[in-house]
Amino acid sequence: MAAIEHTVLQFSTSPSSSLSAKVHPLVIFNICDCYVRRPDQSERVIGTLLGSVLPDGTVDIRNSYAVPHVSGEQVALDIEYHHNMLISHQKVNPKEVIVGWYSTGLGVSGGSALFHEFYSREAPNPVHLTVDTGFVNGAGTIKAYVSVNLSLGDRQLAAQFQEIPLDLRMVEAERVGYDILKTPMVDKLPTDLEGMEASMERLLALIDDVYKYVDNVVEGRVEQDNTIGRFLFDTIASLPKLSPSAFDKLINDSLQDNLLLLYLSSITRTQLTLAEKLNTAAQVL
Repeated sequence: MAAIEHTVLQFSTSPSSSLSAKVHPLVIFNICDCYVRRPDQSERVIGTLLGSVLPDGTVDIRNSYAVPHVSGEQVALDIEYHHNMLISHQKVNPKEVIVGWYSTGLGVSGGSALFHEFYSREAPNPVHLTVDTGFVNGAGTIKAYVSVNLSLGDRQLAAQFQEIPLDLRMVEAERVGYDILKTPMVDKLPTDLEGMEASMERLLALIDDVYKYVDNVVEGRVEQDNTIGRFLFDTIASLPKLSPSAFDKLINDSLQDNLLLLYLSSITRTQLTLAEKLNTAAQVL
């Protein structure tokens, strides 16, 4: 009996199956700033992502810059500008390399495959980061993708974008600003004290979650996890041993320092405003 040959339709999933990414808030803020400053005729902003690949395979995205482009019937990227910006960035941070590219908008859009093909020549297995600056779903959505090859036998037919886990790495003060940024409308910007209050409320909520978890483990409602137990032990061991009165004094002293900084910054802002108005009046006269 003659052997029958079958043509197999397959995906290439070797790099993306365990790949993940983490992005720092500076990248998100920079992308939003570039979107606000974009030319009026531009619908979206495209740029390069810089960072490094950690030993565990996680792509650490730490910086970015916008690149002029043309999209529509024709797709083009200013390669010379891209390379000049890369050289300038690496003079300051030589350890940062190209790890992918970004675009504004919800998910993958038209022309993304062509841009991704260019960045595939700049970096191995680049990450495509999308930031929804149009608030399509009511909030700024951030997603990360990698390209997966779709092949028929030995011939590559197309590329499919596959979403990968994305972690937003930010401290509490940065998270307050990000929470405001990802909402389409806000009544007013919070003051430093309001931001501190929101951070403390979130901290108390996390402490309550820890209390509930420990109580459930002690009473046998939840199976214990040694990894979580060691993490909680290390966290408690890192706290300084202070009496309640010493802890209150430390918090109050820190609060007084923050209030003094607010007062000094307010005086400085007022002085600069007066100087600007006097300078404008002198030029008019």
